[in-house]
Amino acid sequence: MMPTESTFLLAGLFLLLAAAGWAMGRFGERDDRDIPAPLNIDYLKGLNFLLNEQTDQALEHFLKMVRVDDKTIETHFALGSLFRRRGEVDRAIRIHQNIIARPDLALEQRDQAFFSLAKDYLSAGLLDRAEKIFVRLAQGSRYQVQGLEALCGIYEQERDWQKAIDSSQRLEVLAGRSLTLQKAHYFCELAEASVVRKDYESALKYVKKSQTGHPRTMRGVFTRAHIARDTNDSKNALKLYNRILNDKTYLIAEALPEIVSVHKRENSITDLEFELRALLKKDPEMKSLIAYTAIVNDLGGISVIDQCVEEYMLNEPTLGEFIELQQLTTENMASNIAALTKVRGALSKLASTMPRYQCQECGFSSQRLLWQCPSCRNWETQRPASRIQFDTVLQYSITNRQ
Repeated sequence: MMPTESTFLLAGLFLLLAAAGWAMGRFGERDDRDIPAPLNIDYLKGLNFLLNEQTDQALEHFLKMVRVDDKTIETHFALGSLFRRRGEVDRAIRIHQNIIARPDLALEQRDQAFFSLAKDYLSAGLLDRAEKIFVRLAQGSRYQVQGLEALCGIYEQERDWQKAIDSSQRLEVLAGRSLTLQKAHYFCELAEASVVRKDYESALKYVKKSQTGHPRTMRGVFTRAHIARDTNDSKNALKLYNRILNDKTYLIAEALPEIVSVHKRENSITDLEFELRALLKKDPEMKSLIAYTAIVNDLGGISVIDQCVEEYMLNEPTLGEFIELQQLTTENMASNIAALTKVRGALSKLASTMPRYQCQECGFSSQRLLWQCPSCRNWETQRPASRIQFDTVLQYSITNRQ
């Protein structure tokens, strides 16, 4: 069996460490300077196991080979780290547990071993075990900051937002940096959980806490608008949703459907028409945003929105290559409306199958807005597409028909 590249990497690591140990012994302080220190034969045995793909035997050999002290402990840590990076977490755990079990271990080295073991557990998805160690390290070790950062990540995965808030507040003090945006989302998560329970009083208290400090998240405004909507406070709901619209924030794609819904509930579509026309007169560039939102959310039956969509489709060059929309203007009005409605409906169906949001940090795409990117774990980094990628949508349609 030919050794793999990772095996050579592991073997090279230990050969380097062995050579370094030999050099230290050769040129360091010795009782007899005339007798060179021999290369440790145990290292060569371990390397032989590795080169023959006998990883388990090599692991057992290296664990038993040397006593953990200041001269050898880094070898163990390097091996454990390498196993974790290779995805062999069980082996990494054994190595770090073996280090911790040594009675002669210095306190600083013990903390390092616990920190490495906690990262092993985290990699293995054993969040409860990792949490216990990180809590210990966050109490007074040199890994306090790293421990609190890890705890915030764990509590985010477990959706234990109160513990996440507590850890982030401690982290702000120790690390000397602001986590305002991160904490704001923790409070918004608690607010939204309260809304599900219909505990609107608690929800509003959490939203208020989310709006302290800078930078502020528009999620707080959006959550307040939802609470007003759910409690039939239509006036306040529209005020908050329109604030998002007037500020031209990235949440327009989420706010416009809610505005339409509330106006329909209140039988005030005429007011909506007036407000949107005033907005577009002030800022004509909003037409494309409204049209995009209308298409992906299948919003229709409102003349000002329908006009935006029609103009959007007629001026889209890629769409024109597939569908001769420009020729529709030469036909009668009824035929035009029917044809545009058909195209619009088809686009809405196709667009619903394509990603609508993309993370600005890592590029992760999703069909709905995610406040925390599941890939890079950053908060509020997703943004909606500014336009429908018609070429992608149509190619997707053609491919599926074949």
